[in-house]
Amino acid sequence: MQIAHIALWTTRLEQMRSFYVTYFGGESSEKYVNPGKGFESYFIRFGHSAALEIMSRTDITSPATKECTGFCHVAFNAGTVEAVHGLTRRLREDGFRVFSEPRTTGDGFFESVIGDPDGNRVEIVA
Repeated sequence: MQIAHIALWTTRLEQMRSFYVTYFGGESSEKYVNPGKGFESYFIRFGHSAALEIMSRTDITSPATKECTGFCHVAFNAGTVEAVHGLTRRLREDGFRVFSEPRTTGDGFFESVIGDPDGNRVEIVA
């Protein structure tokens, strides 16, 4: 069994779409709109791996204000240590928050952690 997709609510649908397409090479579906429910979404596909569904609904307007139980982050494999450094630098220069600089973690992974437009944590790993 494989994960088909993971979904995120957002109030910044177009910014989130642009972020995952621009920086992580995602391919976006056409926007799905259900006016009766005030719902809009995109599926962002990353090759043959799981997709990310980003969703917006008119009655969901407040972001989470603190960490809580549930999903913590999404991780993308950049392939090399140099690619992790390069993408982290590019994201910082473009104004995105870097939670953790590129480093080798205690469990042996090489990664950085940045925030997407909504502040969700995104790991960039090698």
